[in-house]
Amino acid sequence: MKHVTCLLVVAIAFVSTAYAQRVTRDIPYATAHERQVLDVYAPDGAKNLPVVFWIHGGGWQAGNKSMVGAKPTAFMQAGFVFVSINYRLLPTVDMGALTSDVANALGWVHRNIGTYGGDPARLLVMGHSAGGQLAALMCTDDNYAKAEGVSLTMIKGCVPVDADTFDIPAIIEVAETRARVHHLPLPTNGHRQKFGNDPEKHRDFSAVTHVAANKGIPPFLILHISGNADTSAQARRLAAVLQAAGISAKVVGRDTTHEGLNDAIGAPNDPVTKEVFAFVADALKR
Repeated sequence: MKHVTCLLVVAIAFVSTAYAQRVTRDIPYATAHERQVLDVYAPDGAKNLPVVFWIHGGGWQAGNKSMVGAKPTAFMQAGFVFVSINYRLLPTVDMGALTSDVANALGWVHRNIGTYGGDPARLLVMGHSAGGQLAALMCTDDNYAKAEGVSLTMIKGCVPVDADTFDIPAIIEVAETRARVHHLPLPTNGHRQKFGNDPEKHRDFSAVTHVAANKGIPPFLILHISGNADTSAQARRLAAVLQAAGISAKVVGRDTTHEGLNDAIGAPNDPVTKEVFAFVADALKR
């Protein structure tokens, strides 16, 4: 496929402040597939700014890099470069290839973001839903970062948003137990199948498996909706493992929907947005 990179310069306003931004879309970070592309949003004149690396959700089977809402504008207004990535999806590829795409994109950002005014040594990795699982994995399993020449110490903070798969064996057991006790059919396209139907893979794709002290794992802000027992439990589970390893982790629940929590990030006066920016400000002091 011929990749087209377009440069769009527009004037936008956020919180009553007008400024110029540069949006460079569909930049290839690999060449094997049309989904191996990313978008870079940068304030005009950006230089050595911290970088938000955003991973979209969609159950590893759907979604795209345009699902960013107000986030690029909010982060640029605050003095960040914002990157949103696509990756190949199930069932076209398996979870190993999908996860490698995310790591490849992170490596591309490390090597190239300086051209767009970003600082490769000050990365913040964030994602929603399936993207939250991928974000947490990138920030705990240092094999992904090392393969791309990235140190976890360059990642200053991680913000997974309403993900249910930090501990994949646990979510599989919960879902299958729930089905059995209610005499319902077992899932046929659940986490067991998506992550390879192999207990070793389930453990390896779980962020909790890789948490350990002295690896450079960054602080976490783990967001979830209060009304979902699974994402709430998984948020607390990840936080407990991180804290036991001496890594800062804060859990914030919100009474909203799975989509609403994500869509509101970046909106003026949104309480979760305030939590995110307070966390980021503190994380960048690392």
